[in-house]
Amino acid sequence: MSQSRAPKISDRRRTSAAGRSPRSQERGAVPTHDTAIAYKGAPMAASARRVEQVSQALGEILQWKQPADATLSQWMRARKSMGGRDRSEVTDAVFDVLRHLRLYRHYAESGQGSASRRLAILGLSTVLSPDFLQSALDEQEQRWLAHTKNIPLEPLSEAVRYSLPDWLEAEFTQLESPWTLAEALNQNATLDLRANPYKIDRDELIEKLKAGPARRFKPVATPYSPWGIRVESRPYVAKWPEFEKGELEVQDEGSQLLAALMAPKRGEMIIDFCAGAGGKTLLLGAMMRSTGRLYAFDVSAARLARAKPRFARSGLSNIVPVVVDESSDQRIKRLQGKAHRVLVDAPCSGLGTLRRNPDLKWRQHPDALQQYIELQQRILQRASRCVAPGGRLVYATCSVLPKENEDQVQQFLTANPDFELLPVNEILAARVPTLSMTGPYLKLRPDMHGTDGFFAAVMQKKSLSS
Repeated sequence: MSQSRAPKISDRRRTSAAGRSPRSQERGAVPTHDTAIAYKGAPMAASARRVEQVSQALGEILQWKQPADATLSQWMRARKSMGGRDRSEVTDAVFDVLRHLRLYRHYAESGQGSASRRLAILGLSTVLSPDFLQSALDEQEQRWLAHTKNIPLEPLSEAVRYSLPDWLEAEFTQLESPWTLAEALNQNATLDLRANPYKIDRDELIEKLKAGPARRFKPVATPYSPWGIRVESRPYVAKWPEFEKGELEVQDEGSQLLAALMAPKRGEMIIDFCAGAGGKTLLLGAMMRSTGRLYAFDVSAARLARAKPRFARSGLSNIVPVVVDESSDQRIKRLQGKAHRVLVDAPCSGLGTLRRNPDLKWRQHPDALQQYIELQQRILQRASRCVAPGGRLVYATCSVLPKENEDQVQQFLTANPDFELLPVNEILAARVPTLSMTGPYLKLRPDMHGTDGFFAAVMQKKSLSS
């Protein structure tokens, strides 16, 4: 795959309508000069207010005290007078800055005024119409913004061009086509939904959506997952009747494909070892037709509590949520050697989800990565003890780094010769014939597959007779 350059600010403005964040897409909120009059007050006051809002929000987010979406939500809750358009444009601009933070800071060096204001102007230049934004800037800021659009990117290092910390740039250089991946991770993610196959067929659900208010979001089948539906924009799905009936869930297509690798059968005992919010658990249970027993393990009682309403909506009765201890748990020991299939969607750096969580690349660091690697090794070893002879163990992450992926699998197989690696293509062919990998692993990337970055490996425990 050929490498491509990072887009200039002017390029991103041309493509922003197709790749802006959820709420702005839903409302069509990128204003033109003509629509500026929709704001309360004069255009000058409205645009200046927007710059100030984004600058204030960034001032809090860039302290990195907690995830960006949490900080932004708190900031907005404290400003109840903000309307939907305000919130949408602030969100779009803030996340654009987080995606391109290093590049924007490089541009900001030539400007004047507070750093957060300069960043806010750059972020808003991809959200607001040029005329509307210009009305908020003085002459010096207007000249500076025009200057940044003509700065050539080619002389810049990849770390600056694609806004990566130095340590992450070094990790990316080990990957195939690293800079097309980096550019794709700096774009907005699509919204993927999933039909609940226990209640409704995917094609039937698409027709229902097209017949109702959801038709304006143009639902279509995803290219790989037999259960997936992709929609334009970012609608508030929780109020859709199909969601309330349990026919529909929100789940990235890449995550859905993990269930295809598990390939559960009716009546089996299956463990989702790191169930989290329960998205993959729900799909596994539906594929089992609510038979057998499906354990949803997680160390967080709060996460499992949030998953319970989803379990209830799904109509499934075979899910058993279990809060487990991080180091030693008698319930896990009682299941030793009994599970037909075990899924380990391991805690990881999350760097495959940068389209949705761009602040992760600034909040993560090499020491944290090493901690994840050690945790993954411990969890994988514990989970493997639950696999019955002839059973299947699926290890997955939402990372693109080999240290969290291939290297972990190879280390596990070396330490556990009673497990063998199964090529994923042979398993995917049954349910996902449109997807083929070049090696034994599932390796999904936004630049190649339009999904988040996902990795998975399927290992089988040798039977006692082998």
